[in-house]
Amino acid sequence: MNKIRTAVVTAAAVGMTIASLGSATAAAPVAPKFLSASQLPASISPWHADPVKQGLPDSGSPCTAGIAPKTSTAYRDFRTELDTSARQTTTVAPSTAKAKALASRLRASIEGCLDRLKDTHPGLEGEAFYHGRINVEEGAHVYSIDTADPDVGSTDIGLYSVGRDGRTVTVIEWGQLGDLDGAPLKGFKKTTGVAVAKLY
Repeated sequence: MNKIRTAVVTAAAVGMTIASLGSATAAAPVAPKFLSASQLPASISPWHADPVKQGLPDSGSPCTAGIAPKTSTAYRDFRTELDTSARQTTTVAPSTAKAKALASRLRASIEGCLDRLKDTHPGLEGEAFYHGRINVEEGAHVYSIDTADPDVGSTDIGLYSVGRDGRTVTVIEWGQLGDLDGAPLKGFKKTTGVAVAKLY
């Protein structure tokens, strides 16, 4: 009788352990998805996508560097053969409130970026614009920064967006030589919407 009871108790314990492991597996966090090369704005030469890497890139953007934490952040770089590049950086915050705060800090950093660039590069000229909100998940916001360096004779255009889905914040950065008139703003907005919708 004792042997039967012991066997029943043991079987029950094993069953609970298996159920517990199953629950732990089901509750494991799902990593956010990243854009593919084909989802970037159209370019004359094809886009190439690097693998997704954990942490922060060694060379951060002057507009967003130092804002997102290294932990729980990942990024993917994209490039073409014609000096056009892009990057998606995604952070999963501990809570929705912290994700909202992170998105606000990133937006503020982009909004003040041109002034910081002018402070560090005397003689630099430029314009910055806010291009509105995209209604996807908790929303995304699009910006552009157009700069010209008369001493060097170069012009650069950068497009930026910050989007959020719950606890996850993603930033898209796109840049090339030229100005805003030659930038695929409409395509970039579409890319931003896809990026936020694709996270989960």
